[in-house]
Amino acid sequence: MVGSAIVRSLEARGVTPLTRTHAELDLTDQLAVRDFLQTHRPNMIILAAAKVGGIHANNVYPADFIYENLMMECNVIHQAFRAGVRRLLFLGSSCIYPRAVAQPMAEEALLTGVLEPTNEPYAVAKIAGIKMCESYNRQYGTDYRSVMPTNLYGPGDNFHLENSHVLPGLIYRFHEAVKVGAQSVRVWGTGTPRREFLHVDDMAEAALFVMDLNLHAYQSHTQPMLSHINVGSGGDITIAELAALVAEVTGFKGRIEFDTSKPDGTPRKLLDVTRLESMGWQASISLRDGIEQTYRWFLANEQSMRAI
Repeated sequence: MVGSAIVRSLEARGVTPLTRTHAELDLTDQLAVRDFLQTHRPNMIILAAAKVGGIHANNVYPADFIYENLMMECNVIHQAFRAGVRRLLFLGSSCIYPRAVAQPMAEEALLTGVLEPTNEPYAVAKIAGIKMCESYNRQYGTDYRSVMPTNLYGPGDNFHLENSHVLPGLIYRFHEAVKVGAQSVRVWGTGTPRREFLHVDDMAEAALFVMDLNLHAYQSHTQPMLSHINVGSGGDITIAELAALVAEVTGFKGRIEFDTSKPDGTPRKLLDVTRLESMGWQASISLRDGIEQTYRWFLANEQSMRAI
């Protein structure tokens, strides 16, 4: 989803990026990554690839999440250095921050407390990616940057009922409920946690904005060992409010019930985007407009997704 959005943004600028699908290049394969980068030697790299999922997927596949993400980061960042790539952008996640942390979460909160248990393996891998970029910058003088997006959604999202993130999961549940005429939809948790959401096209524009900054501008807003930049919308919403909004967009008229036996995850996750805004970038797509656009994409692609 994120990689496709970045490709769209680059192509809109008249740039044709070098890309590979997972089937064409397994980023967990060190030799394959080495050979690819030694052959092509790109000018810069945007590392958007990751193994991602919601609470259920993180709980069921913790070993997969930490192993695959660590391997991708280690291979790409190290082999980028060996191939002479001077500039790289690493995409992380807002789950890098401690579970109990002041809201909104500022970049300075990194490594100040215990992580949320439900996604700790994934978070540890993403923290390692940030520190790899910083370490190569410090030792070798590279220009490797990191951005930490909030919860993303949009065209190309994963709408799997069990393994998706909350927003696409809700779109799928309410859409199916409308199709079969269900009187109620059950949502995981209490509905009280607050979450921030950013449309993936906004994320792509933010990523390119950070990538385009000259080195002095980037370094003037960051520190050598605290170099990542939060990317978010600047506002949040409860899961209950989100469910009601998705119900409206999909046309569901029944009851929304909450399964309190299921985990809520972190009580609140709102990023402090002061650093990015001070650089001159803000999100432009409202949550309702973004959900409506995403639902239209889902409807247009529903049959092809079911075929997969």
